[in-house]
Parts: sequence; C-alpha cells; structure tokens
Amino acid sequence: MNRDARIFVAGGDTLPGRALIDLLRAEGFTNLVGAGADEPNPTRPAAVESFFAAAKPEVVFLCAGKSGGIGLNRSHPVELMRDNLLTTTTVLDAAHRYGVSKLLYLASSCAYPKHAPQPLAVESLGTGPMEPTSEAYSTAKFAGWKLCEAYRREYGCRFITGFPANAFGPNDDFSADGGHVIPALIRRAHDAKKQNAPELVVWGSGTPRREFVYSRDLARACLFVTENYEGVEPINLGGGTDVSIADVARAVADVVGFRGQLRFDATQPDGAPLKALNSAPLLEMGWRPETEFRAALAETYAWFLRHHTTEISSKFHVSSSVSRGR
Repeated sequence: MNRDARIFVAGGDTLPGRALIDLLRAEGFTNLVGAGADEPNPTRPAAVESFFAAAKPEVVFLCAGKSGGIGLNRSHPVELMRDNLLTTTTVLDAAHRYGVSKLLYLASSCAYPKHAPQPLAVESLGTGPMEPTSEAYSTAKFAGWKLCEAYRREYGCRFITGFPANAFGPNDDFSADGGHVIPALIRRAHDAKKQNAPELVVWGSGTPRREFVYSRDLARACLFVTENYEGVEPINLGGGTDVSIADVARAVADVVGFRGQLRFDATQPDGAPLKALNSAPLLEMGWRPETEFRAALAETYAWFLRHHTTEISSKFHVSSSVSRGR
C-alpha cells in the first residue's frame, strides 16, 4: 500500500480506530483523510456523501459503530443495532460509488454462534443462534459482513471482513457501566483501591474463557490483512491464547494494586462459555501478535492513569457488579 495513499479510518474515535491511526502515522502513511474533527458522522448519509466526494479516499478501514459490554447490550440493544446498521450501509454505499480501492470491515466475534465448535472458524458463521445478551449488536455486525460479501459479488468491490478477538488498550471505554470486561475491571479496581474497598464483585462465575488482543496488535493485523489478503472468506484477527475471566480479574487487580477480595457473582450472566478464534489463516500468512498479555494490561493501566485520574470516580459503588464484556 502506497505511503501517500488517501486512507480513511471510519471510526477514528473507537479503540481499534485510534490504534490504527497511530500505527499508520508511525509507519509513514502521510495522507490520512477524515481524521479527528474532519471525520463525518458515519450514520449521516449526507455528511458521508460530502466527505467522500471531497476527500476521495482510496483505502478505508471501517471501524465505526457503537459497542459495549453485556450491561450496555442488555440496556440499549436498539441503539447499538441501529447505529451499526446505519454506519455500515452508509459507508459501504459511499465506498462503492466513489471507487474505493480496498476496504476492511471490522465485524465482531459476537456474530459467531454461541455454541459453535472452538476455536471459532469462519465456516461456523451463520450455523446457529448467537449469544442472546448481545444478539441485536451481533446481528448488525453479521449483516455488515454479508453486505461486504454482496458488494464484492455484485460489483466486484475489494471489500474484506475481519473478525477480531476481544480488543483492549489505550483509548478504551473505561466507564464502569458501558466498557468491556478489561477496561471496566481496570476502572472498578482502580476506584476500589483508591477507596480502600474490601471487595470487588465481578459478574458471572469467572469460568468463561475469552481470547484477547491488544489494540496495537489488532491495528497491526488490520494493516497486514489489508496489504496481503484478498480472499472472499472473512478472516479472523486473533492469534493469542484464551484466558478465563477469573484469571483476567486477578491479573487486573494485581496490575492495579488492588489487594481486596474478588467475589464472583454467579447469579449474573456469563455469556458464551468459551470464545477463542481460529486464526490459522492469518498466522500462516506470517502475522503474529507482539505484546504479551500482562505487559499489555500494564500499558493500558498506565494510559488510564495518565488520562483518567483527574476524573470523578465512577458513580457506581465499587462493590457493584463489573459489566462483563463480549
């Protein structure tokens, strides 16, 4: 990919979007369009139309679309589904009509069937029902993949779809109610430490296992497949190892320095029992994650301390349940 190509990261304010912009700049890509305040609202067709007409992006990374943990999925399924459907249909339409050379759409591993064989292979997509707690959001992300596939089949668009593992890192949503499992745990563990709370309650039994990917590694994977992958099939963007939620909670508490008790509330939903990706096609192409899990947690908490320590502590009591991520 030419270093002077006009590149648009739709969703530059999202976790993967910000990591991608940072990576692209570090790699010498000098012509990022629509970054920062110049990015159009991806749910507004008129704004997206005006932007594509003026900027004429050649490569698009479609990272936009609201997301959140189990708590947000349960309380705002309409908002999450509607935002993602509008974003995808609007951006893909403009990308097709303005002749974008290549587009990577970031879907979600939530779109896999809840009880699909592990690790999750793309052949399992659409073979069974999704996890009920995130079904609205997941259906929208599934539809985004199928729409990319339809544009490719009907118009020959070079639209590819990546299904990332659970991402975390700097610029994440650290709100205790809306964040995914790792940033929500970091926020609550930090608040608990500052208030000398005796315990931190974590939703669920702690037994489910998830594969996590550091946002900077995910950005590298996105750039790698955009430059090297042309397949019709979607591709999983993982390559790490799966970790139990209990082990994640203990690792976060250790990194943060919270010395109280962790109590797992098994009356709250667990989500899927295991969610890890079969990323063999990506790994066989030569890509590997670079950041060890514990080091990524430490870097994420360091970023949180630099950017959030002046904020008022979470309005939720520190012994309330941690919102479980996807």
